[in-house]
Order: sequence, then structure tokens, then C-alpha cells
Amino acid sequence: MSEAPTYSAFLGTRRLATGPLSDTLTAVKTALDALPGPRTQPLIVFNDETGRPADFDWRGTLEEVLARHAPAPSRTGPGRPKLGVVSREVSLLPRHWDWLESHPNGASAALRRLIDEARKADPEGERRRVASLAADRFLTVMAGDLPGAEDASRALYAADWGAFEAALAPWPEDIRLHALYLAAPAFGQAQ
Repeated sequence: MSEAPTYSAFLGTRRLATGPLSDTLTAVKTALDALPGPRTQPLIVFNDETGRPADFDWRGTLEEVLARHAPAPSRTGPGRPKLGVVSREVSLLPRHWDWLESHPNGASAALRRLIDEARKADPEGERRRVASLAADRFLTVMAGDLPGAEDASRALYAADWGAFEAALAPWPEDIRLHALYLAAPAFGQAQ
């Protein structure tokens, strides 16, 4: 995927927009405001990099929506905010903690180093793995009940492009095209 994540919005089975966050929010808010009555179809916005749905508050004007969901400014304080360090919990056995803490700069630095080395060892494999996960998450949400969904998932993880395309063939066009777009890197295809 690209450096800055793109977002894709679906109203029911119709894709409203795909693009940078501000462009997608603008397209969705404009479409919602143009609806003649209350919304009757589900609205789902996906982060294309992860395939996960993202929640947005659509109340107010377009300017209010954009301001509410603008990227947060860098915070100051403890930690390494410029690196985007986020605290989370990791469960390890005592021997793992002992090993990590024996490395220069502590356990966190050792974990970051190990992860970076693993990602660099097989960048193409990493790109395919990330794309497979994103496509699978999208398929689960948008196509889990469609005919051939299980076949599509099996073909995705078997890296069988022909079977993947065939499983998606009867699906609504926008869902099919977006699934192909997300899955293309998993198959080594250009987007």
C-alpha cells in the first residue's frame, strides 16, 4: 500500500470513494447530506492498509467533520512521539524478558530491532502478508455472506489468482473490484 493510508467508503454495496482520508470524508459527508431521507443502508469506511473498518462521527458540517478527524498533532512529553511510539502490553515468559533486557537500550529497543530485521528479511513476503490480511478483513465484513466467500478466502491464502477472481465473479461490482484491488499485492499483481 501507499505511505499515507487510503480509505474506502461503502454505502451498502456501492463504493462512494477511495482516497486519502480528507478526500474520502468529504465524499461521504457530501453523499450523506444529499440523501433525500434517513440512511437505510449501512455505511462502512475501511482503512485500505489494514482492511479494518474505521469509525467516524458524521454530525455537523463538512468542516466540523474534517476538523474532528484531522490527524492529531505530535504530542510532547515522555516517550518518543516523533517515532509514533505507542504503549501496549506484551506477554512473555521470564526467560524472554531476561534475553531482551540483556540487549543494549533495553527490551523495547531490542523488540523494535527484531521486528525491523524480520520485515527487511523478506519485504515482498511482508507486503503479500499485509495485503492478504487487509483483503481478508475486507472480505469478512463486506462479503462474508455472499456466495463463494469461503472459496475466495481459500484462494486468497492459496495464492490462486484465477480461483480468487472466479469466486468474486458473481459479487456486486464495487465489492468485487475493491477486493481485487486490496488483494492484488498478495498475488504479486500491480494495483
